[in-house]
Amino acid sequence: MLVTTDGRRLAWFEVGDPQGPLVIHNHGGPSSRLEAGLFADAASQHGLRLVCVDRPGIGQSSPQDPRSFSGWADDITTIADALGVREFGVTGWSEGGPWALAAAAFIDPARLRHVSSIAGGSYGAFGDNWAKQHLSAIDALGGFLALHFMPGFSLMYAALGRTAVHSREAYIQQLLKAVNAYDQEIVQRPGFATAFGEATAECFAQGSEGLVRDAERLYRAWDFDVRRIERRVHFWQGLDDRLVPAVINRQLAVRMPGAVWHPVPEAGHFVAIGSAEDVFAIAAEELSHHP
Repeated sequence: MLVTTDGRRLAWFEVGDPQGPLVIHNHGGPSSRLEAGLFADAASQHGLRLVCVDRPGIGQSSPQDPRSFSGWADDITTIADALGVREFGVTGWSEGGPWALAAAAFIDPARLRHVSSIAGGSYGAFGDNWAKQHLSAIDALGGFLALHFMPGFSLMYAALGRTAVHSREAYIQQLLKAVNAYDQEIVQRPGFATAFGEATAECFAQGSEGLVRDAERLYRAWDFDVRRIERRVHFWQGLDDRLVPAVINRQLAVRMPGAVWHPVPEAGHFVAIGSAEDVFAIAAEELSHHP
């Protein structure tokens, strides 16, 4: 944990090789720094130091108002500086994908040597809630509430938090009903649901407001233009993702000059777990090359 110059706490959880190249992972939502534990084996296998940071108001990190993508990029570089690291990479899964893309937009490529967005919730990339026609009914409703009725948006996440914290088994069962067979196999692996549930519950350590503010930024028009990101950015996407349909991130990839598209047939939203070794193999390779 560190304290920023404006007095905020930033908390993180670290796995992998403490002497290896640094990758800062952007967790999904609802999730937290504990998500790093889901990638511990893959990070260790490729000799990477994986650090997952609670975003503001989530887990043990202080709230921040207002939130912005550029502000989060500043926090990422602050953490790298605190760890004494000049060059590093970022990854982001689900709700963390857009925050990884923000790093690509705002951080000097000479420092940021690798970027991966994995099944990212890219709902505001081309304007307010632009991806609504591709979303599930509940996510489309979430976008509408985020833009037009924040009290309703807050209530939606408060209810989600109560289930995630107090009824973890019910939360996992709801998740299993929403995803495909590929995802179900991953979630039902020994120990996975417990670790995933702990990362999810920790998201609400301070209540649901941190997640509300985090998710709101995804639906509102982003404060950067992905079409101007020329550096290499890896997009990992399950082609049978029931939570973030592939068509959403495919549209980003075709409009981003430096995008590398990694489609995974039959994979769902948990492609981040199923393809973790591939993701981190590329991260390790790019971080081993110096300009």
